[in-house]
Amino acid sequence: MRVLLDTNVLLDAIEVRKEFFDDSCMVVLLATEYDGFIVASSATDIYYIEHKRNHSKEKTKAIMDKIFSLFDILDTTSEDCRNALRSDIPDFEDAIIVESAKRNDMDCIVTRNTKDFKNSNIPVHTPVEFLELLSTKQGISTKCSK
Repeated sequence: MRVLLDTNVLLDAIEVRKEFFDDSCMVVLLATEYDGFIVASSATDIYYIEHKRNHSKEKTKAIMDKIFSLFDILDTTSEDCRNALRSDIPDFEDAIIVESAKRNDMDCIVTRNTKDFKNSNIPVHTPVEFLELLSTKQGISTKCSK
């Protein structure tokens, strides 16, 4: 299964965002169970946000190295940008994600922000929904044991 993760899912896991951490972290931890991707703009956004948060180039590079070891990076083409402008997705950045997903034959997008993707012709799931889908399709446990 080819899965494109939105920036917010990765940031929830990296920054241990209390309300969203468990499910987003599990999506990241289970990355070996599916083919995971991010768009190039997510890489730049995450680098900027994390460097601003921790003020350490070395820590930020370590975070990025870990992300790059788990997820492949999709380029964004001029065609993606042009198609995004004409799409029914109201947020331009999200429209680019959808266009990149379409061009690269993604099976779904995982984001916490599903409302902005409501006009997507690629299936869009929250981390909770994706974990349920992964559990059903792959037959793996998607819950941490305590």
